[in-house]
Formats: sequence, C-alpha cells, structure tokens
Amino acid sequence: MIDKRLLKEMPETKPYIMKQVAMQWFSLLCNIVFVALLANVLSHIFYKTVNEQLLLLTTCGVILCIALRAVCVRKASLYSHEASCHVREQLRMRLFKKLLEMKSGYTESAPTSELVQLSVEGIDQLEIYFGRYLPQFFYSMLAPVTLFLILVWMDVKSALVLLLCVPLIPMSIIAVQKFAKKLLSKYWSSYTTLGDSFLENLQGLTTLKIYQADEWKQQEMNREAENFRKITMKVLTMQLNSVSVMDLIAYGGAALGSIVAILGFQNGSLSLFQVICIVLLSSEFFIPLRLLGSFFHIAMNGIAASDKVFRILDKPQKQAEQKQWKAETVDIQLRDLSFSYDEQRTILKHVYMQLKPGQFTAIVGESGSGKSTIARLIAGIIKDYHGQLLIADTQRRDIDDDAFYQSFLYVSHQPFIFKGSVRENLAIAKDSLSEEAMLEALRKVALLDFVMEQGGLDMELQEQGNNLSGGQKQRLSIARALLAQRDVYIFDEAASNIDAESEDAIVSVIHKLAETKTVIMITHRLKSIKDCDQIYVIDQGTCQEHGRHEELLRLRGTYARMYEKQQELEAMEGAEQYA
Repeated sequence: MIDKRLLKEMPETKPYIMKQVAMQWFSLLCNIVFVALLANVLSHIFYKTVNEQLLLLTTCGVILCIALRAVCVRKASLYSHEASCHVREQLRMRLFKKLLEMKSGYTESAPTSELVQLSVEGIDQLEIYFGRYLPQFFYSMLAPVTLFLILVWMDVKSALVLLLCVPLIPMSIIAVQKFAKKLLSKYWSSYTTLGDSFLENLQGLTTLKIYQADEWKQQEMNREAENFRKITMKVLTMQLNSVSVMDLIAYGGAALGSIVAILGFQNGSLSLFQVICIVLLSSEFFIPLRLLGSFFHIAMNGIAASDKVFRILDKPQKQAEQKQWKAETVDIQLRDLSFSYDEQRTILKHVYMQLKPGQFTAIVGESGSGKSTIARLIAGIIKDYHGQLLIADTQRRDIDDDAFYQSFLYVSHQPFIFKGSVRENLAIAKDSLSEEAMLEALRKVALLDFVMEQGGLDMELQEQGNNLSGGQKQRLSIARALLAQRDVYIFDEAASNIDAESEDAIVSVIHKLAETKTVIMITHRLKSIKDCDQIYVIDQGTCQEHGRHEELLRLRGTYARMYEKQQELEAMEGAEQYA
C-alpha cells in the first residue's frame, strides 16, 4: 500500500505529510469535542434538565470547535498543496535532467509521446499520491486508535466491535492491490501506445492523404482505441467493485457498532450520552479508511506511472572520461567496427578508416549503405557498437558528450529550428555573439538578403521553421554551425533533399570551411567531393575503397560506377531542360 521507493526518492515531502496528518488528527479531536457537547445537550433535553447557561456554554464550545476545525482543514489543504507542488517540480526536473544526461540517446528509452504523457499526466497522478493518499494512509491508522481509546471508556463492547471491523477495509485494498497493479500497468502501456500512434499519424497526415491511406490508419487507430477502452472499462469495473465492498464494510461496521451501543442502552449498561457519542462517532472509524480507498485507485495509477518514470531515471549513465581536445591532435580511427540495430539487420561490418586531423574527408555510398550510421556513431548519437571507434586513442563511447561537443559539431540533414527569432536560433551556437557575426554567417550561406527582407535578425520563425523552405532551414543550420567555431565538423547529408541553388551554396560553404577546419562530409552526390583529401566508399556496410577522386576513378570500382552513373543522370536532366 506504500511504495517505499517513492518515499525514499522524495524525502522532502515527509514534513508536509506529517504536518497534514497532525492537522487532520487535531481536526478529529475537535470533532470529538463537538460530538460530546452535542450529546450532552441532547441528553439534558431528553431528561428535561437543560438550562440557558448550558446552552450558552455549548454554543460557544461548538463555535470554537467549528472554527478550529476549519483552520485545521485549511492548513491540511495547504500542506497537501505544498507536498504536491514539490513532487511535481522535483520529478519533472529529475526526468528532464536525466534526458539531458542521456543526450541524443534518450529516444532509446521511450518514445517522445510516452515521455510527454509521463511527465504531464503521470506525474499529476503522483501529486495525489503524496498530497492526499499518503497523509490519508497514516491518518486512517491513527484515527481508529484515537477513537477506540476514547470510546473504550464508554463501552468496551462497542469500541471493540468498531475497531475489529476497521481492518476489513485495508484487507480489501490489499486484495485488490496485486490485481490492480498489473491491470494499471497494462492501462498505461495501452495509453502511451495510443498517444504514440496518434502523434505519428498526425505528423504523417499529409502523406496518408496523398496515398489515400488515412482510412486504413484510422481503422488501425480505432482498434488501438478499442483496446484502450476495454482496459479502461476493466479499471473502472475494478474500482467500482472495490468501492462497493469498502462501502459495505464501512456502513456495516458503523451500523454494527451502533446496534451494540443501542442494545447496551436498552439493558441499562449505557447512558444516553454514551450511546449518542458512540453512534455519532462510529462512522469516524471508517470514513478515513473509506477515503483512503478512494484515493487508492488514483494512487495506484500514479505508482504505475512512477514505475515507468523510474525505469528511465534508473538507466545507467556511463561515467565517461573527461577529455579536452585540440584540433591538431584529433585523429579518428575505426578499427574492425561493426554495428547492428538488431541481430537480424547488420548495418556495418568490420569497417576500417582513419580520418586525419585537418583533412577534408568524404564518406560516400548508396542509400542504406551505412555511411550516415558512421557519422552518428562518431557523433555519439548511437553508441552500442562493436570493435573500436577511437578519438585521439580513446573509445568514443567512453568520452563525455559535453567534452566531445566542445570540439565536434554534427549537422544533420534534418536540422531542428526552434520557434522564435532568427537571432535566438543563431544565439544557441555560442555565448555573446555579436550582431555583425550573425549577419556575416548568414551572408556566407546566402541567406542574408532573404532574412533582411523579412525583418532582419528579429524575423519570427514558426515551430520547426515551417515558414522556411527546406533549403533555407538547412542554410540557417549551417550558419549556426559556422558561428559555433568547432574544430571538427560532421556534415551528414547536409545538402540533400534541397534545391540546386541551396545545394551549391551549402557545398561552397563546406569547402571554404574545410580550408581551416577538419571536415567529415557524408554525401551521395559525388560531384561535390572531387577536391576532398580522401574519400571512403561504403557499400553494403563495408569499406570497399578509399583514396582521392582521381585515384578511385582509375580503380574502375564501386566509386567509378557511381560517378559515371550520376554523370549520365545529370546529362539526361540537362538535355530534358533544354528540350
């Protein structure tokens, strides 16, 4: 009923929980005094011994009890809120920090949609666990004992009956807990799967419309939604049944205790005052545990979510060697490097390469050959490789990413543009960038005129740069990379899927950059790398050839066939253009 891991992870909430329990307990004492005053007046009224002084004193006592109880309830709510806010803030900060530590590998732990759901709704459920369930748990243990110690002086039989019925509620909760935990785990899995599918379909809606496959995807999503509905109904049925059982125990226990007290009054062993007190307070034995049962289901949902959160937080973080490099000392070596996403699909097989500092190196190959995988391995985006990938004689997986990215910069063919101004997107590259430096970087990538026409550096960009073309986004990404001033640049298909003008501008910038920096360029367009210091040809996951452009042509191998094929295609496109 209590998750020790959650308590251990959130020790700062304990004072708030204890304070809330104290306020609830003090409120119970006020209620006991209130019932005693009321029972005393009613007994005097029954025996016609009431007087004005008694009524006045009772009224003042009742008002005082109500006022004190109101203060206690307000204080308890305040402490509940404080505990909830602390949990929400701390867990979300820890989750976000963990994702930052995992760097680009966070997607291997869970889909983005699941992470969003856990960090929002999942943690919201844990607010109730700490803010309501845990305080109610401790209070529901304390309240019956307090009431028993008071009522036992009035009637031992009634007090014992009431006390003995109390454990039946937690016993029913324990009986439900094992079943509920498994069911809620399935519930959250189904919930996150549905969210992931919805996000994917929403992002690919245009493509689905083009291929007229939206109805098929809708049917698939309907099946997932139906599965989620069935699990949700099972959860609701389980909750309803357990609530019904707890209601039966609570009302039955209170009725049984009251009946014993009334029978005692009939045989003369109890006074009217004692009977009224027992009858009015009998429900207080069960109300705390009944409320606990209501919070229990929400708490279990939060615990199910927390299990997923902790699986992410518990992901081991490799202690990497903190190493700083200088450009002239960087030597990248791939020795017998192999990589596969799973056992059935091998991407790289026994690759040998040496990428020397200060050189312009190109890695080429057909689509699916594995060239981009090499770039992602060097960048540390994926690290589960076999063999050796050495950066200055140190395994890449053993190098801290923060230290690595002080000297290396990876530019993808799908750059991420943040919502905001052009200035804000460029400022990410380096602290204290001047406006002149930003404008010069835009000029180098042939984007300055366009930006100035749209309002200059304060030009507002939509989410993911949707008000820019593919080529403009790529050029903005290159400008940001230039401002970063790294020693080594890795361009992974940076000039692909864009118009010819943008491609020429980007390739020109990369070649200019290669004059002063170490550049690794991943591409399938061979005309752009004729002047490279060395070219590695990847085919079906292996390094087939390497050398300069002219040397590879003379070999009449894979590179030569690729180059001649591209020349033929370009000649055909040129002929069609002038036809």
